[in-house]
Amino acid sequence: MSSQSYVPLLVDLRKYIETRLFGDRPHIRGKRIPVALIAQRLATNNWTIAETAYDFTLSEAEVLAALLYYEEHLDEIRQQEQKEETLFNEVKRQQNG
Repeated sequence: MSSQSYVPLLVDLRKYIETRLFGDRPHIRGKRIPVALIAQRLATNNWTIAETAYDFTLSEAEVLAALLYYEEHLDEIRQQEQKEETLFNEVKRQQNG
């Protein structure tokens, strides 16, 4: 074995992230906080990892896992979020008449 460390190409984030709720939208395991919401709030508010963790009552590891998952699945998450927005807008339109 060489002296170089092995670095996996993908990290298994199942300890922190699951997709069984919200129509398969990824969220923090055991909590109803979507990965996309965490990434969006951090970027929009220019928060640190610690500030984001505090705001969502998460550990910093959960926030970091959400951000990594978001980056690894960016196209898929964007498509899911677009579908959610379209559905929300349609329901809102129907309710308003």
